[in-house]
Amino acid sequence: MTKIDPIIAVKDVTESAKWYQAVFDCKRTHGGDHFAVLADENDEVLVCLHKWGEHEHPTMKNSGIPPGNGLILYFKTDRLDMIRANVEKMDYPVEEEMHVNPNSTKREFSLRDPDGYYLTVTEYHRYEG
Repeated sequence: MTKIDPIIAVKDVTESAKWYQAVFDCKRTHGGDHFAVLADENDEVLVCLHKWGEHEHPTMKNSGIPPGNGLILYFKTDRLDMIRANVEKMDYPVEEEMHVNPNSTKREFSLRDPDGYYLTVTEYHRYEG
């Protein structure tokens, strides 16, 4: 089996973790001030948060570069309406309101996290074709 655990660089691991927990109703399973692992209800990793400049990772040294260029964090979920409601409760801005993606034919919405990463949250589906 091969699986990806995305790691994104953030300014404040604790604050970013709180934001992701509020949006996705996920739990923090590991971490401190420099690193956090956020997992879903099945203990599957959603995203890892890494403090800018820690541990000398070459792509996480310069926090002056806009985060996420060329990256979309694409979350497929069977809890789309709950996640959208969480964002609404937080009064957090979205980039693209709920709509049906003509390619996947699934509902989705998009927003940016506090560090500027672009997220799309969509109904769970398997790729076909």
